[in-house]
Amino acid sequence: MSGPQPSEFPDDWEQLERCVSVLRRRTLQASELSAVRTFSDQFLIKFLRARDGDVELSLKLLLNYQRWRRESPEISKCLSPSSVLGLLNTTYHTVLPQRDHTGSRVLIYRIGQWNPKDWSAFQVFRVSLMTSEIISTETETQRRGLKVIFDLQGWSLGHALQINPSLARKISSVLSDSFPLKVRGIHLVNEPMLFRPVFSMIRPFLPEKIKQRIHMHGADFQDTLSDFFSAPVLPPEYGGEGPSIEEVCQDWTNQLLESEELLQQIANHPTGDITVTPEDSLISEEVQTEQLSEG
Repeated sequence: MSGPQPSEFPDDWEQLERCVSVLRRRTLQASELSAVRTFSDQFLIKFLRARDGDVELSLKLLLNYQRWRRESPEISKCLSPSSVLGLLNTTYHTVLPQRDHTGSRVLIYRIGQWNPKDWSAFQVFRVSLMTSEIISTETETQRRGLKVIFDLQGWSLGHALQINPSLARKISSVLSDSFPLKVRGIHLVNEPMLFRPVFSMIRPFLPEKIKQRIHMHGADFQDTLSDFFSAPVLPPEYGGEGPSIEEVCQDWTNQLLESEELLQQIANHPTGDITVTPEDSLISEEVQTEQLSEG
């Protein structure tokens, strides 16, 4: 198996506790979060693990996450799986039950199952955000990150017209510097010529390390995906020996629906740190409203 290997951020509690303490102090000193009173250990640890314990990089990531939430309320403020159940029932998206050989979570998006006449790009993006919020709470995913397979079979002009430069920037921000997850690999399969202009729109916003982790497999993807994923990990539709794509999509849809209350709490919380009450995290609703309007 090839691809980037996970780094080893020491995870003994004493070192982690020191890093959490420093990150909390730096965060509460940040002018952008002047109204915030505290962040929980669990919340801060997500950002530390996403940046391998580097406090400065973790602080930057946390501030970017807060800024992204403020500036993208049309996406971040509605994390209801039931609101996009029709899309999920098309077997559009899943998180595979088995991790890859490095411990990374493996996500699949089947773009052809998305009918742009029925679902906007913002609604589709929300599905990705819901999944990201759920798996970012998993300790092993915090440590090992994720890999994504985008199946572009069925990509059409209707899909392309949904992606404008503003949305392209938002997508690239989540992939690179605005969400506490390590993106270990991006795999494109069945990519048509019509997808190239959209990819050219997104690519300039991505950091070099993410660009290097993008792999284009084309229509003969089964011959090359096996270089990155073992057979037990993938569904048979992608050359593997795991459960069918219909089964794993339904299983993940059920998990999202079971997480509806949690996701709504994250969407409604001022900072997304649901282990801290809004009263503890912000001085007042007036300050929150002012921050949102500034975004």
